[in-house]
Amino acid sequence: MSRYVGDGGTILEREFTFTSQNGVSDDKIRDSPGSDTGTEVRLRSFAEGYREQAPKSAPPIAKAILEHCLWYFVRPGGAPHITVIDSDEQIDLQKICAEHLLGSSSRTDITVKQKQFSLLHLRLTATSRSAPQLHWCAATRVVTPEKLSGKIPGLHGRIKDGSTEFMYACYLTGDYLDDSVRSERTGFDIPDVTEGTLDEGEPSLSDIRAAVLEAVEKHLHANLAESRAASMARVRDYIDHKSPRYRSILPHISEEKLGVDPGISDRELEVHLYRQLADIEAEVLAEGQQVLNEEITEDAEYSERIQKYLTKVSDIKKSDLAAYVSHRRVILELLAKAIRANEQGKYVKEEVVHRLIMPMRTTSDETPPDASNLWLVDESLAFHNFLASDKPIKSMPITDSDSTLKPDLLALQLANVPMLVAEGDRMPLAAITVVEIKRPMRDDIGTGTDKDPIDQALNYLEKIREGEAKTAGGRAIPQSDQIPAFCYIIADLTAPMRRRCKNAGLRATHDNLGYFGYNANYETYIEVFSFERLLNLATERNRAFFDRLGLPVS
Repeated sequence: MSRYVGDGGTILEREFTFTSQNGVSDDKIRDSPGSDTGTEVRLRSFAEGYREQAPKSAPPIAKAILEHCLWYFVRPGGAPHITVIDSDEQIDLQKICAEHLLGSSSRTDITVKQKQFSLLHLRLTATSRSAPQLHWCAATRVVTPEKLSGKIPGLHGRIKDGSTEFMYACYLTGDYLDDSVRSERTGFDIPDVTEGTLDEGEPSLSDIRAAVLEAVEKHLHANLAESRAASMARVRDYIDHKSPRYRSILPHISEEKLGVDPGISDRELEVHLYRQLADIEAEVLAEGQQVLNEEITEDAEYSERIQKYLTKVSDIKKSDLAAYVSHRRVILELLAKAIRANEQGKYVKEEVVHRLIMPMRTTSDETPPDASNLWLVDESLAFHNFLASDKPIKSMPITDSDSTLKPDLLALQLANVPMLVAEGDRMPLAAITVVEIKRPMRDDIGTGTDKDPIDQALNYLEKIREGEAKTAGGRAIPQSDQIPAFCYIIADLTAPMRRRCKNAGLRATHDNLGYFGYNANYETYIEVFSFERLLNLATERNRAFFDRLGLPVS
């Protein structure tokens, strides 16, 4: 209800109901029995969803009203006197506003394509709002608010001024905005860009925004220095310790794009840096096409442009290599976690370790190279002609065996000799690799192919040879029963496992974490890795790369 002075000086009161469905209804105007003017708003039939989330006491309600209507208190002419009343509690918004502002406001005038605008800079208490904002104003009202976070290097949330923290707010006004505001005051009839149009002489929203951001950055420059330093420290710490792939492309990323919120999560920062890498890669592709289309000259400018292009390409390739090495470190960390007992003293099943090395129930023809981590066992496994993971032997194209046994990993490797120059029955030298994986700390190792992993591996090897081994392309390999073989068993060295190793005539490694030896009857080299030895060897093979990238290795 609103009480006001009508024609003739009499006090009238107007009362109406406002709902989101019907708007204004039940509008009534009558003589007021009182002599005071003012407006009273009552909230009735509050929707349950909003009611549960809304503040219930007067102080947070008063604060929310002030933050929403702050412009009316700081604009020329100020705001009417407003009191929030809750039972016996009364809160004067003018007093709250004085507490809300830190010091006096300041004003900056800017010119954009001969149009004058004014910026009102406010410093608010650090708890006042969630993000710095620019308010586009017209006809004494805020038309559209816009977040400034991330648009100015170092401007994200709270800003420090010595020992004091504050939030920043900016209010933009100007006759050009007043003349261009839409009748419903929800936006402006100003194009986003005017370049190349008939209105090119008029400022666009982009023109105005760019000038405003420049003015705001200049106004806050001294206060943002510490935040910018914190942003760069956050980026460098993440790159140094978790994602060194981005180190080589840092010189190609502008300070503005590196100005992240120091409180950003690792996940968000990874996404942000990856986007910058993708943008740089797109730029390189475009520049490459341009370079190819240009005529080669000995001009110094052309040579400099070519050198910059090649430097950028080189840095991207360094990034790819760093990403690959970082991936290896992550896999080693996952393996280290997988082989440890949980809080209940139990160990993971062998499938967990198996999947880290190679996806199960698949072949190398079905799985891209980057989906497996065969290097954990043997770097040379990457150069296979065929590899199967947990597949029946009879399904493998490298043998005619009808065995339904399923080795954990079985690979056929061919030496790098061209087949087309082979004479007669001579074929490229071949080797078979069998990998058998057991659950960490498994203690039921015994005799027989169902209990002894060494016997299991030898049995798989025998089945392949009996089926007359051949290449993945179906070409027979002469004397396939004599193909050299390697059997790797990955199992912790429990007492039963050590007995099986000794019974197989294997010798302990120097660190006593594994066994090795040659079985002349099967013409195969056998090596047994404990999980600790597997992890140690894989780590040592990659340590030089980790050290080069500055990656910590536990």
